[in-house]
Amino acid sequence: MDRHGRVNISGVFPHLAVVAEHTPRTETGIGALMPWADRLWFVTYVSSKAGSGGGTGLFEVDGDLNLRKCPQSVVGTYANRMIHHATSQLIIGPHFIDAQGNVRTAESLVDIRLAATATHLKDPNNLVYMLGMEGELLETNVHSLETRRIADLVKELGLEQTEHPHFKDAYTAHGRLVVANNTRTERDYLNQPQQGALAEWDGRTWTVLERRQFNAVTGRKSIGDAIFAVGADNASVLLKVFARGQWSTYRLPKATQTQDHGWTTEWPRIREVESERWLMDAGGMFYELPAMHYGGQVWGVRPISTHLRIIPDFCSWRGMLVLAGDQTTPIHDSNLFVGQPQANLWLGHTDELWRFGKPQGWGGPWRDTPVEPGQASDPYLMTGFEHKCLHLSHDAGREVTFTLEVDFLGDGRWSPCRRLSVPAEGYLCHILEPGFSAHWVRLMADAPCRATAWFVYT
Repeated sequence: MDRHGRVNISGVFPHLAVVAEHTPRTETGIGALMPWADRLWFVTYVSSKAGSGGGTGLFEVDGDLNLRKCPQSVVGTYANRMIHHATSQLIIGPHFIDAQGNVRTAESLVDIRLAATATHLKDPNNLVYMLGMEGELLETNVHSLETRRIADLVKELGLEQTEHPHFKDAYTAHGRLVVANNTRTERDYLNQPQQGALAEWDGRTWTVLERRQFNAVTGRKSIGDAIFAVGADNASVLLKVFARGQWSTYRLPKATQTQDHGWTTEWPRIREVESERWLMDAGGMFYELPAMHYGGQVWGVRPISTHLRIIPDFCSWRGMLVLAGDQTTPIHDSNLFVGQPQANLWLGHTDELWRFGKPQGWGGPWRDTPVEPGQASDPYLMTGFEHKCLHLSHDAGREVTFTLEVDFLGDGRWSPCRRLSVPAEGYLCHILEPGFSAHWVRLMADAPCRATAWFVYT
């Protein structure tokens, strides 16, 4: 118990739980957290638009862990947060909060399922972009709160009207607005035309960078100026990085398959949690992620722990690491074994993450992927895992030799490590010796084929 006699169970204070009403039984995840005006602020999200999920909304927590629902609170589906530098306002959900804690609400945004707020390309002092889950791109005046819709991203990016759009994040840097849509269904697994997307806009033209599920996109303005975007496909977690004028792709293991659908991938995030130190949560695993890049190379990515939590957001507050939660989700009784919707916070310290599940996962650079001779795969993370096993298969009618290359320093310099020959239309299991590691690994084949290279880390 704390000094006020309140229960603390391994970093969870039951009195901080936010609980929705019984009717309708919806979802009440905590979509965004932000320290501001001497308090911790958070907004919740329900599974449908505003008008359901009473008991949810905008909340604040003071230094004595007293929870208060704000009078200006509205019910909706919100997961956006950003500090507007020029006016010192926190933008969270449809709310604009000044440095003294005064709250204004943009009524025109209440019914939008807000996924992200981003800096404006042309008038950053007075306007911000607001991204809705259904692909609404809006422009809001931070003074008057007047809002106008400037694009329908479902149409701009050529997404099918029959699929449910699920836009998740947006970020502005290097003269471009980057947006992420994480739509993923069975058709993605079956390698049918995909509706996920990572796209960028220079204020005139939209460019689709990837037709795959992407969930998070962010960056910094100092130390490093890279843009980081997190997504996934059948093979692995994807980390795309924009540095020195170009995008690069890296691959990371999946620690769970329970997030292999657009609705269950809530929410990979990249956040600064200690001064100039970042955490990334993706694919059921926490990572250290350096904000800087040198020579256009990303290095120092290291797994911390695996987990089964749904963590829509996290931040540092009063010396603690705070994880948002989404603890139970009836969603109109689609799950008959879940009752009243509720969510809570976890309060601890960054170093406690190492006490979560030991890093382990699976995936690879190729999964039933067409491969050309001498064409290197994307780099795949190897460092930070104890035991490593590689499964190789292909469909060629002849023996294929695969060259395993490693970048042991993480600086983009590759060295041949070993060659593995797999018989025609065959399979090979190769166990790497205990203790063997490099930062990144990649493969090349000496013949055209459709190949799978699958690493299992335990």
